[in-house]
Amino acid sequence: MGFARLSLKGRALKLLAQREHSRLELERKLTPHVEEGDDLGAVLDMLEQRGFISAERVAESVVHGKAARFGTARVAQELRSKGLDDELVRAATQQLRATELQRAHAVWRQRFGQPPATPQERLRQMRFLAARGFGMEVASKVVRGRAEDWDAQDEG
Repeated sequence: MGFARLSLKGRALKLLAQREHSRLELERKLTPHVEEGDDLGAVLDMLEQRGFISAERVAESVVHGKAARFGTARVAQELRSKGLDDELVRAATQQLRATELQRAHAVWRQRFGQPPATPQERLRQMRFLAARGFGMEVASKVVRGRAEDWDAQDEG
């Protein structure tokens, strides 16, 4: 007649095969499929114990996938939305802050490529970077385009 109903464990494994998911993400996606007699908590506990769910891998995956396009604030927001604990979010954002200026410059260069000609354009470029999650101080340095800022970041 049709496909046999996938168990919660089967659905979870299918989702995990596509990409890393946090426990909270899996819980959100699987809750609509819980039927009488199912124990979602037990399924998630078992997957966590066996290493199928890993908050560290989720954090690495998000940082790897988003850091080139977004600032630390935006990446941290994404990590929190996945239900990762504060300690893990702090560690990931600390790592990102070290490269914030270079990443902001790369995003700016790809989008604009040249310094703003007017104060309005300067504000527009800064708003763009801020919307991507870069801090205003970093956005200001990038838009001003001071070469010594890059050199100082490269050394530190």
